[in-house]
Amino acid sequence: MPDLPPLREVIARHGLSASKKLGQNFLFDEQLLDRIAAIPESLAGESVLEIGPGPGGLTRAMLRAGAIVTAVEMDERCLPVLAELDEAFPGQLTVIHGDAMKLDHDSIMSGKPFHILSNLPYNVGTALFVKWQSGDKWPPLWCSLTLMFQQEVAQRIVAPAGGSAFGRLAVLAQWRSKASLAMKVHRSAFTPPPKVMSAIVHVTPDAEPEGVSPRVLERLTEAAFGQRRKMLRQSLKGMPGALAALDAVGIDPTRRAETVSVDEFVALARALS
Repeated sequence: MPDLPPLREVIARHGLSASKKLGQNFLFDEQLLDRIAAIPESLAGESVLEIGPGPGGLTRAMLRAGAIVTAVEMDERCLPVLAELDEAFPGQLTVIHGDAMKLDHDSIMSGKPFHILSNLPYNVGTALFVKWQSGDKWPPLWCSLTLMFQQEVAQRIVAPAGGSAFGRLAVLAQWRSKASLAMKVHRSAFTPPPKVMSAIVHVTPDAEPEGVSPRVLERLTEAAFGQRRKMLRQSLKGMPGALAALDAVGIDPTRRAETVSVDEFVALARALS
């Protein structure tokens, strides 16, 4: 195992600072980073995709755990630091300089199964999560998602029906996956400290319900939660067949979207599919 200098020393040597524009917040606590890397269980020999490694704190932890890491980094300032990690762990790290939102993740992972672990940049975290949960291909090539979000977003992903946190993210995360809150991370663990607390969500693919079009479900939840304070008969009236589907599956059209369970949304989507 290579003897690496402390992350703070590396960052100081390269003159790095977190970019607010890129949604960066750096983690320096190596014990915490090792705990995060252990959430998906053993990574020894496993392929892992990391988005936004920054100076490579979590990257180090995954490499120490024996993972084969492909890291996508948009900030060219961080590339020399990541190059040092590549030298320290030969054959374990591939760095791609680019925008993760514009890349085909399955292709860059060579079409083989992989895990995703990331301290996601705050400004693209939700969009990337929706991207990984969407699409017709299921099960996906990713075997698990272990992702850092603002705590409020994390709670929305794992929320049960009936509360204010339950919304489109919860339905997309839970209708064919298992999502859990794996760990909370205090704002003081970051440099610079963000204004909000953070949390790590762990997601694994589950069986996909039969007869349901993912695109129909996405449109349905977008319409239902786009006007979440309105009754379903109002929020869904612009979606052809939706009101008839409510009647067909026995959902009271005077209910609001946050009271409709994931299973009920799946039933609605099946009726519309």
